[in-house]
Amino acid sequence: MAGYVGILVSDPWLQNQFTQVELRSFKTHYHAMRREGGPLTLADLASRMSKLKVIGDSLSEDERDSVIRSSYQNVNDEVDFELFLRVYLKLLAHASTKMDTPAKSSSAFLKASTTTLLHTISQSEKTSYVEHINNYLGEDKFLKQYLPINPLKNDLFEIAKDGVLLCKLINLAVPGTIDERAINMKGMLNPWERIENHTLCLNSAKAIGCTVVNIGTQDIIEGRHHLVLGLIAQIIKIQLLADLDLKKTPQLVELVNNSEDVEELMNLPPEKILLRWMNFQLKKAGYKKIVTNFSSDIKDGEAYAHLLNVLAPEHSNPLTLTVNDLLERAKSVLEHADKMGCKRYLTAKDIVEGSQNLNLAFVALIFQHRNGLSTQTKQISFLETLPDNAQVSREERAFRFWFNSLGNSTYLDNIFEDVRNGWVLLQALDKASPGIVNWKIANKPPIKMPFKKVENCNQVVKIGKQLKFSLVNIAGNDIVQGNKKLILAYLWQLMRCNMLQLLKNLRFRSHGKEITDADIREWANSLVIKSGGQTNMPSQQICILCNILNIFHKFE
Repeated sequence: MAGYVGILVSDPWLQNQFTQVELRSFKTHYHAMRREGGPLTLADLASRMSKLKVIGDSLSEDERDSVIRSSYQNVNDEVDFELFLRVYLKLLAHASTKMDTPAKSSSAFLKASTTTLLHTISQSEKTSYVEHINNYLGEDKFLKQYLPINPLKNDLFEIAKDGVLLCKLINLAVPGTIDERAINMKGMLNPWERIENHTLCLNSAKAIGCTVVNIGTQDIIEGRHHLVLGLIAQIIKIQLLADLDLKKTPQLVELVNNSEDVEELMNLPPEKILLRWMNFQLKKAGYKKIVTNFSSDIKDGEAYAHLLNVLAPEHSNPLTLTVNDLLERAKSVLEHADKMGCKRYLTAKDIVEGSQNLNLAFVALIFQHRNGLSTQTKQISFLETLPDNAQVSREERAFRFWFNSLGNSTYLDNIFEDVRNGWVLLQALDKASPGIVNWKIANKPPIKMPFKKVENCNQVVKIGKQLKFSLVNIAGNDIVQGNKKLILAYLWQLMRCNMLQLLKNLRFRSHGKEITDADIREWANSLVIKSGGQTNMPSQQICILCNILNIFHKFE
């Protein structure tokens, strides 16, 4: 809801030590302790904190008591929530010292657990992402007043607090994801307008494929560095990998040998296609090793040197591969890339240290600038036989965005392929009508036996009928076989059911009156008129929900 502001503490420093997920968890523990034994004192915490992770496992009760007594003079003082958090931090620091736990790698911030005391970020990654934003959004009508951002300061996190920058980045990565009329853009936003932008941003980020875990609107408002930078990194990654698609770059069929391999290639995620392309070019250069990642496999610089020699032999330096010093070799690689006109996303040190995110961005830029694939190949003719229905593509994209915005564990790359096992449809049905799915008879992926997929899809159809969907001549096997027309028919009804259920949950805003399609249309048309538009939306058509989905998410 737009009124949610998270858990706040009076000390900004203390607030910044925890995510909202952690604060909610600690708040639950704190209240549970008070319910069990009444008012808490410092003397009680040594025994009561035994259930907390890390300090409960690493410190004995006597050790916890010793730390508390050495830190506070009067252990009979009553403990409020903020003091509870401060005691936890002291105990956690003592436990870390005792275990001699090494600091986490700063480049691993995207995968780091949110239960650590200190969240680090990579300065190199922040600098690269700031330069990316300055390059691509520097001429934006609204943002140009704040750009360019200084990469040496933390201005990025201040500018991101109102949500506009993140929404613009999402539209840059996947154009048209957010209707910019839905973004609150003005000099000073009130708290509710900020939260609307943040909710719109987070829902849209999920829709385009970002993993939005342990980050909420309050985290963006507070400018929590590791969470905001992690989200920006994912959005930029999606933008850089956008060309790794057979429809956008049909020359990619050169990477495979026959039509079956092409179908397999179409279903690969972009990062895997990029790796396959890189190995394809390295094979031309006679490089014997197989690159399986963008970290350890390329930190010695050899793979980069061979790749650039194949793509831009006119700029090759024969001394690059003879240099024994890895840092010098990495510098030579970057000089080669500069001569190609390829924008740097990393430094020589980042290559040697194996920075996963920056190396991936660098390879993606090399692909965009010069992919080395043939512009004419007989295999491209295979793509001409593939169906290219523009209407189906638009609807597939709309449904895919909606599906991914639900926050399911499975991200959909191709909705017609990814729903065929029935599992993701069951997940969506459970979101639309909690408890309606019989998970005891559902088959969880990976599913090897075809009849198991049919069982899932049969339950999907059965539940659809319970929800009053119109499912004439639709059977579970039609979904398994990937019948696009019937899958779209089902998805439209499922999305409509989900959105209307959400509106029913908001009835208190309309004094208990149930919200209908007509109410949605009236509300949407009022926003269009308010924004200066003149077109009214017709009723009972798919464009109702598709056109207002992003706008509506602001009020979810």
